[in-house]
Amino acid sequence: PLPIGEGQTISQPYVVAVMCEQLRLAPGDRVLEIGTGSGYHAAVLSRLAARVYTIEIVLPLAERAQARFRELGYANVSVRAGDGYRGWPEEAPFDAILLTAAPREVPAPLVEQLKLGGRIVLPVGLGDHQELVILQKTDAGLEKTVAFPVRFVPMTGEAERRPG
Repeated sequence: PLPIGEGQTISQPYVVAVMCEQLRLAPGDRVLEIGTGSGYHAAVLSRLAARVYTIEIVLPLAERAQARFRELGYANVSVRAGDGYRGWPEEAPFDAILLTAAPREVPAPLVEQLKLGGRIVLPVGLGDHQELVILQKTDAGLEKTVAFPVRFVPMTGEAERRPG
């Protein structure tokens, strides 16, 4: 991981690749990313899916990423500054959702915004005890697969500040 400013980091490129691969995207898919950061992951997603909606809680990072996307011609990426825990309900449902910051548990609003058959890829846990988790939404609920241990920045926002 490399620093990108504002106390945040960008994931290692191989982790970005694994996360994108685990989403199993199709060209017409719509993806929600939580944690825009520098915009690198969203840029990769924009080449694999039809639309990418990305939310960043750190305003200066959201503004820089949005300017970068505009400058580089990434017309299929929309950026929002705000709390990603709530997702982007007015654009839901999504074929896939990706988190680049680790919540304590899977945010329920994001599960609600995922299409049936869709996948969420995210780090889950606190500190040194995080796992990269892949969830698939089925009629019976969520099917969970654990890929491997990871270390991501913690997810911030209203829901993550509440005592657990």
